[in-house]
Amino acid sequence: MKFLPRGLATGIGSMPFTQPDPALVLISQNLPEIPHWPQLPRRGADEGFVRQFLDPLVRLGLLEKREDKVVFPVDNPEWPQRLTEFYSTYLSAEAGDAKALRQFAFPPESAAGFYAFMENIHRNGSGSAIYLKGHLAGPLTIGFQLKDERGRLAYYEEQLRDLVVKTLAMHARWQAVELAGAGLPVIIFVDEPGIRVYGSSSYITVTREMVTGDLNAIFSAIHAAGGLAGVHSCDAIDWSVLFESNLDIVNLDTYQFGDSLIPYAREMKTYLERGGIMAWGIVPTLELAFKESAESLLARLEKLWTELASRGMDRQVILRQSMITPACGTGLLEPGLAEKIYRLTAEVSEKVKDLAQ
Repeated sequence: MKFLPRGLATGIGSMPFTQPDPALVLISQNLPEIPHWPQLPRRGADEGFVRQFLDPLVRLGLLEKREDKVVFPVDNPEWPQRLTEFYSTYLSAEAGDAKALRQFAFPPESAAGFYAFMENIHRNGSGSAIYLKGHLAGPLTIGFQLKDERGRLAYYEEQLRDLVVKTLAMHARWQAVELAGAGLPVIIFVDEPGIRVYGSSSYITVTREMVTGDLNAIFSAIHAAGGLAGVHSCDAIDWSVLFESNLDIVNLDTYQFGDSLIPYAREMKTYLERGGIMAWGIVPTLELAFKESAESLLARLEKLWTELASRGMDRQVILRQSMITPACGTGLLEPGLAEKIYRLTAEVSEKVKDLAQ
């Protein structure tokens, strides 16, 4: 699908509400063309990544709660049987079995924002929406937070990493299929702050092949459902990993880390030439947002774009292939700050649209 957003805006995902309605209103008012479903972490642990995205592993007994943590019970005598059941379900889902794919869905109690978002669209229509956006946590972010019962990090254990990646891939595919049921094309972001570990001296065994292989498996599942695949990462990372992956949209915290793109200008130029999209997270998800305006934030973008253009990129290509987003999610912020961030995102988007025409 040819995608030229020309400054269209969307959000990252999390929002600081306990009920969906105020989140949906804020989204529809400020991001009408690419609305996203709101993740609501303040509702409690059910909205965390284990229940939202890894619920099939919980239901099959491949993840268990032990006191105050969740572990892979690899020493359980039933582990092999549970693995067999999981892979059977996965293979059926991958082959297109709709019933098997539904096994990778959100539990209703773990994604109130998603189900309210879909119900609102089916009841009231999609309004001026052009695309619908979903999101899920990434394999590195999850794999470095989960362990087996012996205390080994899941990402370093090949079998456990494979379980995480395959579960996320089929969940992403299910989410893309569900959103597409509203009759609009779909964008799915993989929220992957954990990619910052690649290249770190503390994580020398995390290879480029591991990172790209895991992410590409999820992108492939999104593409199989007809969606566009993006990655959101809110740190200064080796951007070439994403520019050389099979994704469509790269989203970063441009406000704090925009200059981190400059060492990867050559890879970014190639990425843009093949149609890749940059989603500029220019609106800070900090108290600083109260001191910024659409004009000041656009000036920051213009400065970065000028630097990138001096390194061989075409300014009009950058503009045509640009989206505008907040720097990160707003789930841990106060509602008043989140409202300011969403308004600024809409205002910057309007200015970039004018430039991109």
